[in-house]
Amino acid sequence: MGYDWLGMAMFAGALVLLSIGFPVAFSLGGVAILFALIGAAVGEFSFSFFNAMPSRIFGIMANYTLLAIPYFIFLGSMLEKTGIAEKLLETMGILFGRVRGGLALAVVIVGALLAASTGVVAATVVAMGLISLPIMLRYGYSKELAAGVIVASGTLGQIIPPSVVLVVLGDQLGIPVGDLFIGSLIPGLMMATAFALHVLIVAFLKPEVAPALPANVRIGGKKLLVRVITVMLPPLLLIVIVLGSIFFGIATPTEAGALGSVGAIILAAINGQLNWAALREVCDATMRITTMVMFILLGSTAFSLVFRGLGGDRFMSNLLIDIPGGTIGFLLVNMLVIFLLGFFIDFFEIAFIVIPIFAPVAQQLGIDLVWYGVIIGANLQTSFLTPPFGFALFYLRGVAPPELKTEDIYRGAIPFICLQLLVLALIIIFPQIVSFLPSLSASPGAV
Repeated sequence: MGYDWLGMAMFAGALVLLSIGFPVAFSLGGVAILFALIGAAVGEFSFSFFNAMPSRIFGIMANYTLLAIPYFIFLGSMLEKTGIAEKLLETMGILFGRVRGGLALAVVIVGALLAASTGVVAATVVAMGLISLPIMLRYGYSKELAAGVIVASGTLGQIIPPSVVLVVLGDQLGIPVGDLFIGSLIPGLMMATAFALHVLIVAFLKPEVAPALPANVRIGGKKLLVRVITVMLPPLLLIVIVLGSIFFGIATPTEAGALGSVGAIILAAINGQLNWAALREVCDATMRITTMVMFILLGSTAFSLVFRGLGGDRFMSNLLIDIPGGTIGFLLVNMLVIFLLGFFIDFFEIAFIVIPIFAPVAQQLGIDLVWYGVIIGANLQTSFLTPPFGFALFYLRGVAPPELKTEDIYRGAIPFICLQLLVLALIIIFPQIVSFLPSLSASPGAV
């Protein structure tokens, strides 16, 4: 009992190493080895816990669900590297250009579509920052609105399926990823709709902040129709096929990811953008991100074994269950901790370190884990957008032109943070928003 603090010290040590930029996998593995030695020295840890390590590693390698991660990363990278995403954004901008705020509205819609194809926040924010930000600034958009709508739309990749975030969450919570995908669809669309309404209202009240495109740069008639059909419909059809196959039970998320990857290759070939150079870049990006995730998962496995061996899981479980307010108190602490950690460390670290601690307590309290996973995703989406440490803000800062100041990005993000918090509150107050679609897909009449 005198060494219960070792588990918490281990957790704190990992966070310190992560906050100073030490590689995640080595931070987790190194801390695990260090505290295993300390625990063994004081008689609180048995190295027999490491006997489970080989079976855990082989279990990770054989995990069919995790195979969805490289598929969805490949899908998004193929759309980005071959210029399909860029053409989609340009076409959407032209389509809505005659409307006040049309360019910003196009960013929201394309952000949702890219989220439904990439599921990677960094790729979406960087792509839209490079493509749409210069155009919006050129045509007189407010710097704050332009920056805010890009970072906010980019974070939709956290919550709109098929999302890598949801794949990892499903694995860590021990629930079907398909249920998480279906449950997060309505909340994700609510986020996107709230952003779109905000843009339209701002453009209506302050036309000078988000003007329509000049008549000389618009196209219409048959030319616009042909562009919409050739540029917009194929990616939309691909997304519908991927999500529809999951929703109607035709394919698992992993199978749908493979289907989407093949579809992205076909789209690139049809557009004349499929070549060895592009394929090499896409495969390189896919392997880099996937390898990073797998090494983090291996490090976190060692971390969790030692943490459990030191009694840290039991200590945290007792602490969280005894929080005043019961389930509500647990959720408040849970959401606050994850929100604050989202400022400093990436989602994967949070998923592999924090979620295994919170999930058993949530299950013990009788919380629906699908709903729980969706509100975690929505919470992380908000923390990724919140100044001064939100990751999405840094991604845009890295590709923004010099005339866009950091304070412009911060001010632009604030209204969208409020909208995200509003939707998060609605999801928490009305769990049926999450449970409605999964209940349909699970009903006897579902296909």
